[in-house]
Amino acid sequence: MKYIKFLLVGIVFGIVLVKSEAVSWYRIYEMFKFESFHMYGIIGTAVITGVILLLIAKKMQIKNTDGNVMNVPPKERGLLRYLIGGTLFGLGWALSGACPGPMYILVGTGAFSILIVILAAIFGTYIYGVFKDKLPH
Repeated sequence: MKYIKFLLVGIVFGIVLVKSEAVSWYRIYEMFKFESFHMYGIIGTAVITGVILLLIAKKMQIKNTDGNVMNVPPKERGLLRYLIGGTLFGLGWALSGACPGPMYILVGTGAFSILIVILAAIFGTYIYGVFKDKLPH
């Protein structure tokens, strides 16, 4: 019962993504072919909203669910790893037609073939965990 609010927010988020067509394979295809601004507008709006909310949280000293003041820890420098990671993420997104969040939403819409992609993503995460210590970070 304690986590019902998170479930409700997730359901609303899923409905918004479906209604905005952010989980549409066609919209993702358009984005990667640079044929439409639709997805870039959604992603850009999300980034701007996130920045504004983080600035507000920092200024007002808003606390998280653990009671600690919210902060974003600084990231380590390293352009190459972000380029490689972003490229792999983008290729996976382009090939599957879905990024991690919408994959689960697509199951909820009845697109059960996405379960293959979800299993592949889980397997890829497992493989990363196995080789994590041997990879340059």
